[in-house]
Amino acid sequence: MTTDDHLADCRARLAFDLLSNTWNPVLIWVLRSGPRRPRELRERIGGISPKVLTETLRRLESNGLVARHAYDEAPPRVEYELTALGRTLLGPIDAFGAWAFEHGDEVMAAQERTGGSADPVPSRPRLEPGWREAVETAGVRRGPAG
Repeated sequence: MTTDDHLADCRARLAFDLLSNTWNPVLIWVLRSGPRRPRELRERIGGISPKVLTETLRRLESNGLVARHAYDEAPPRVEYELTALGRTLLGPIDAFGAWAFEHGDEVMAAQERTGGSADPVPSRPRLEPGWREAVETAGVRRGPAG
């Protein structure tokens, strides 16, 4: 057995890969309160297309984090819920959200000092100056769920 920390099958890399996809932790967080139908998930999340939602749910299901339940009804009904394994990620996602809440201003200040994010993904939204005041004025709770 090797001690190389950068192997493709490294368990830490597996965990980071699960959380690095933009929608994986969002869906896990939304499913924390119980089973949801795809329409409910889209409404609660906002900004996710039906195609991306389906792809993300399939990915989470293939990793054993989400269970799909199809009901033999007319019209057909499908619900998704977290598995016991999926629920084990709620703590780390909550901790990561708390970290973002605590240090988000510092990260954004560093991005502004260096001329923007080094993130190569151009479609990821950037928070504009004044976002904090707008969120607080609207009375929206910041945290892991957004």
